[in-house]
Amino acid sequence: MSADVGVKRLNWGCGASGVPGWVNSDRKEGPGIDVSADIGDGLPFESESFDYAVAIHALPEVPYDDLVPVLEELRRVLKRGGVLRVALPDLEKGVAAYQRGDRDYFLVPDEEWDDLGSKLIVQLVWYGYSRTLFVAGFVEELLRKSGFEQVRHLAYRQTASHFPEIVELDNRERESLFVEATKP
Repeated sequence: MSADVGVKRLNWGCGASGVPGWVNSDRKEGPGIDVSADIGDGLPFESESFDYAVAIHALPEVPYDDLVPVLEELRRVLKRGGVLRVALPDLEKGVAAYQRGDRDYFLVPDEEWDDLGSKLIVQLVWYGYSRTLFVAGFVEELLRKSGFEQVRHLAYRQTASHFPEIVELDNRERESLFVEATKP
């Protein structure tokens, strides 16, 4: 799928997986990254530059005290009525898999960690990259505190927005929660 002509879309926290047709931004530099910038210092975009933005598993790397300011910065670069879609590791899914003894849920190989509790912890903190854990209610509150409205909890590849291609970057369905919010 490709975006409608004239639609600007931001892939924030893209890591090494920049995607053509998006403005790919990360704090690191590398192939496929269009804009290297630390969001804590502000993104180098004019206010109201983007129709929508997507952050796939990027927020867990943000320190707790910076979550609201980071979301406010993403809101700043969105046009009025613009949509932010976030995908985050879902703490409740991980705990449920642990409680039912579902070893197959965890992406941590047995050669690294065999104990189910060890797998749970390593996956939740993703080898030390994740600084914050997420559940649906916490994400909703963060988005509202950051000035977003119409917060919607959605399924993998499902959108409530009028941008069907906003789901293009969805991945890690099994372990993730997906939320969209609109800039008023």
